[in-house]
Amino acid sequence: MEGLDLLKKDWNRQQPEDKKLSVKDIYPMLHKKSSSIVKTLFYISVGELILWIIINSIPYLFSENYKAKLDHIYKSDYLLTSLTIFSYAVIVLFIYLLFKSHKAISVTDNAKTLMERILHTRKIIKYYVLYNLIMAGVSLALGFYYSLTKDPKFTNAINNYSNNEFIFLIAKIIGVVIIFILSIWLFYKLIYGLLLKRLNRNYKELKTLEP
Repeated sequence: MEGLDLLKKDWNRQQPEDKKLSVKDIYPMLHKKSSSIVKTLFYISVGELILWIIINSIPYLFSENYKAKLDHIYKSDYLLTSLTIFSYAVIVLFIYLLFKSHKAISVTDNAKTLMERILHTRKIIKYYVLYNLIMAGVSLALGFYYSLTKDPKFTNAINNYSNNEFIFLIAKIIGVVIIFILSIWLFYKLIYGLLLKRLNRNYKELKTLEP
């Protein structure tokens, strides 16, 4: 960004009639930077999809007990099956939208359109992060529900709980769900947040180039 900063400082010192050339110099750098950021976001999203597939597959492949439980749940419960398929479908859709945004930015040839593309990409990321936070909470809550209602060990233990013990258990579950959601939020804040800040910085710089 040093070269871009120097061009901007020089551009700000120039007279209005001399600024057109500088805009032509600065815009390609912002364009290339924005395209590179969206491309990186696209690669990260593909990596995320692969990561979740690996995380979900390893226990299934190497634990017969876990595999038997999952097979029983997915065969007998269409809600969980539908939720899983929907979740992966959303990730694939998100990857497609990011790829489309990258291609759109790559062929953009004016500052106003580039700003619109940047805003559109930011919206895609924000909606995706929000969706994942909601799904993280729903998935964990469903996981606890199935464990408490369908696992004999848990159901037998709960039957012997007093009212206070049961309330404490629910409080612990809520606490775990909150901590899990916050952890997912921090994960996305770290990975996507940094790139979104750079994209937002490009957007603000593009606005200063507008006549």
